[in-house]
Amino acid sequence: MHQIRRVAMLSLHTSPLEQPGGGDAGGMNVYVRHLALELAATGVAVDIYTRRVSAAQCESVELAPLVTVHHIAAGPAAKVSKEVLPELITEMADAVADHVAALPGEPVRVIHSHYWISGMAGLLVAKRLDLPLVHTMHTMARVKNHLLPQGQTAEPGIREDGEQHIVAAATRLIANTTAEAAELERHYDGCEQRIDIVSPGVDLKTFKPAFRDRSRQELGIAPERFHVVFAGRMQRLKGPHVLVKAAALLREEHPDINLQLSFLGSRSGNDKYDLQTLIDNAGLTDCATIYPPVEAPQLADWYRSANVVAVPSSSESFGLVALEAQACGTPVVATNVGGLPRAVSDGRTGLLVDGRSATLWAEALASLHDFPETRIDMGRAASVFAGAFGWERTAARTVLSYDLALTYQYIAPPGC
Repeated sequence: MHQIRRVAMLSLHTSPLEQPGGGDAGGMNVYVRHLALELAATGVAVDIYTRRVSAAQCESVELAPLVTVHHIAAGPAAKVSKEVLPELITEMADAVADHVAALPGEPVRVIHSHYWISGMAGLLVAKRLDLPLVHTMHTMARVKNHLLPQGQTAEPGIREDGEQHIVAAATRLIANTTAEAAELERHYDGCEQRIDIVSPGVDLKTFKPAFRDRSRQELGIAPERFHVVFAGRMQRLKGPHVLVKAAALLREEHPDINLQLSFLGSRSGNDKYDLQTLIDNAGLTDCATIYPPVEAPQLADWYRSANVVAVPSSSESFGLVALEAQACGTPVVATNVGGLPRAVSDGRTGLLVDGRSATLWAEALASLHDFPETRIDMGRAASVFAGAFGWERTAARTVLSYDLALTYQYIAPPGC
């Protein structure tokens, strides 16, 4: 029996109630929401703290039994850029600490922060309440900057410094993969003995292979079209422009391919990234369409309607889109970077591409088009592969990290 009965989660820069695929909402929102729900299913109460961005927001929203989202007041009751949020860290930390201290019933035993802004606030909360802090990075500035593609702005020094402080001071760190754990050690001098590897999960009740022809019919995808889907925020980091360039090359070199591209998502914050102009300039207006973000059940239909799902990111701590698509029985083409080699089994459930060269991406897509039987076999293997990543597994391993954090709070392991 685990020691933890209640945990406070900090997701201060973005709410698990927001729709993933636009603004600052993405895989982390899905992660926090589903982890909390699965922890609650095991009897762990979860209080999630996020910053109030509207005066109309309720102070607290019950997401499910034992899971409550609290909107804390810090700064203006409006959305602000992530560049402004560091100025609010102390105010957010004070508001969270006050609220946690006043919670009735079972006391909070662990603080679990997500992303560096929450991590910095979490350190202050943990110190004030004398609680252990478990932190999940999700993405890391030094990793992003190390892999920085042309045209992308570097992550600021304040974030690098903040992450360094979190790695040094957090009770335990959760990494999505062994590769991410190695990055914590290499870029931030993270202590191996304080890093727990916990893979994200996928909602296997929603994302599953079912009625693929019906999904295509309902979404208006003709049987003869080679349908490629991208789902995520429209920003350079996620790489939809890579898919546009590859598609333009495909049309030039393989005019026999009856291509259709669907992009699901919206711009991230104040990002000036204009995908529609890129599509127009590439002459793909007749076969490429941008759609707004959709809820999970509709997203599953889009995945099932696709012959291939593309994940051309320059950096991913894991890649939930890749896992969700595979759970639907659809092969994935993804960049061979970060956690994507863990999320995609190269040659078995999809293809990994070294880098974001339009030529290499066009070749990968063409190979899957030209060998439909291989593509179908990959889809079958993909659904089996993704089936090992249920959220209940993620929750169970996270609880083990919480238990270790409680032990470590009093007995530090040697060498750290």
